[in-house]
Amino acid sequence: MAEPFLIGDKMTGGYGAGPDILHDCTIAVERGEIAVIVGPNGAGKSTAMKALFGMLHLNGGAVRLDGETIDALSPQERVVKGMGFVPQTANIFTSMTVEENLEMGAFIRSDDFSDTMTQIYDLFPILKEKRNQAAGELSGGQRQQVAVGRALMTQPKVLMLDEPTAGVSPIVMDELFDRIIEVARTGIPILMVEQNARQALEIADKGFVLVQGRNAHTGTGKELLADADVRRSFLGG
Repeated sequence: MAEPFLIGDKMTGGYGAGPDILHDCTIAVERGEIAVIVGPNGAGKSTAMKALFGMLHLNGGAVRLDGETIDALSPQERVVKGMGFVPQTANIFTSMTVEENLEMGAFIRSDDFSDTMTQIYDLFPILKEKRNQAAGELSGGQRQQVAVGRALMTQPKVLMLDEPTAGVSPIVMDELFDRIIEVARTGIPILMVEQNARQALEIADKGFVLVQGRNAHTGTGKELLADADVRRSFLGG
């Protein structure tokens, strides 16, 4: 059986000299799939995402992208390899225009990226309308669209989103999830950490429930939504 396109296999690690936050934790996503990481606060969800992106040291386990072990690569080198990462905070340049933010996403490219820019404006029409406006003047949901668009400008082979709907209204959350589904339909695997667990699992092909840095439940989105233990513990019944 072929290995998933991106896998953090049995990851154990934490920040600096501190204690391990992840314990034998495995996260994976296949091509064209939406995978979500959910769980209570402090479960290690964002830490698992950062471990995949090379932002913390692993004391055990390995990260592989398209069959290649990438443990020794820096986050910048992982971007070049095809990993797009959108952090939860400080993910746009507020004083730059929308279009300048998107152009910053093409920093690793030497080709003509105008077609990619057009695709992003098609995906996020509001960004085309506001392309000459300072990104700092946008609403929270629009800022998230800028951040996702900038990551897509690198033409990633996998897109990683840390809490993409944090702090936005339910209507904006639904719209962002619709756009995320559209990106996945282009064949780009998407891995995201989400506090809105029920809504995230509804659009997920695969879900990972973490508790204290360990895999507690793994399954399809539908399986986890139907699991009485998952519902009772993490979804409010």
